[in-house]
Amino acid sequence: MNKKILMTGNEAFAKGALDAGCRFYAGYPITPQNELPAYMALNMPEAGGVFIQAESEISAVNMVFGASAAGVRSMTSSSSPGISLKQEGISYLAGAELPSVIINVMRAGPGLGNIWPSQSDYFQATRSAGHGDSHCIVLAPSTVQESYDIMFLAFDLADKYRNPVMILGDGLLGQMMEPVLFTNHQLSVAAGGPATGDQKPETKLWALTGCKGRKRNIAKSFYLREGDLEKLNILLQKKYQEIQEKEERFEGVNLDNAELVLVGYGTMARIAKSAMQRLREENYNIGLIRPITLWPFPKKVFERYATGDKRLIFLAVEMSYGQMVDDVKLSLNGRFPVDFIGRSGGGVVSEEDIIAKVKGLLSTKKRNE
Repeated sequence: MNKKILMTGNEAFAKGALDAGCRFYAGYPITPQNELPAYMALNMPEAGGVFIQAESEISAVNMVFGASAAGVRSMTSSSSPGISLKQEGISYLAGAELPSVIINVMRAGPGLGNIWPSQSDYFQATRSAGHGDSHCIVLAPSTVQESYDIMFLAFDLADKYRNPVMILGDGLLGQMMEPVLFTNHQLSVAAGGPATGDQKPETKLWALTGCKGRKRNIAKSFYLREGDLEKLNILLQKKYQEIQEKEERFEGVNLDNAELVLVGYGTMARIAKSAMQRLREENYNIGLIRPITLWPFPKKVFERYATGDKRLIFLAVEMSYGQMVDDVKLSLNGRFPVDFIGRSGGGVVSEEDIIAKVKGLLSTKKRNE
């Protein structure tokens, strides 16, 4: 009989990673994600893996580079200022095409800020998370259960595309406790799952596992010969285009008859969903789009529901002063009005804030019709 276990979002991230085959973790303590490395320190040795508390965030991400180059499912985590320090290493991972998972349990900024929740690292994550023309795949869970489940997807996508995957949580999600059911996920071959057909247990032919009997592999992001780096960048752009075409993910609720659509991710999507339900009880036709992939942003859903003569309003809800709202506007390409409500510095938009904003927008729309 499957049992639900009460745990924090941070612990769910760690448990999900272990169950998904992560066998190397390096990190450095920073609030509000410390339960994650604490769980890893306690449970990674039992899983037969390696846990290292590095001397700095910079050291941690470069240790992940080394472990990933050896073919091991590898991960690091931090919170906003720590992720800033990791950005050079994340760019190295992207340039060397090394799969890895990076978790950011966001806190308020800028600077050291405070330990309260925020979503103000959206630009940092989705606009490359490092220097150069690179991208992380960016995933955003909204529940503790999803924080566990999404780890399987994160490692599979990292291996499939040989690319860093970043998971954006926040201090609320990391610290809240909810029951988690450890469902039976099918592990990929790369994680030690069963091989079928022409698959082989060792599929990472690029890994630095010793070159006896084959041409040697090299993991690097440093190209000095003229033209070589441009060739790499062309290949990377083709890969990013494939990711954009194939890996958009979202949750859509009550979209078919909506006159106003809320857009939120992570913790704010939960609050937006509650506000939507209360508004529908008052006979307002409100829908919700929750992006699960922040990069690639799920543009197709906006194109699908933003067609025809019906005039929709979109309202982006964020714990920032407006970052995801840019992607909503770009996805709609000026066809529909996009409004915004947000707070930052540790402030959280409430259901009441959203409800008041929605009623004001719909009232203005009605007067102008």
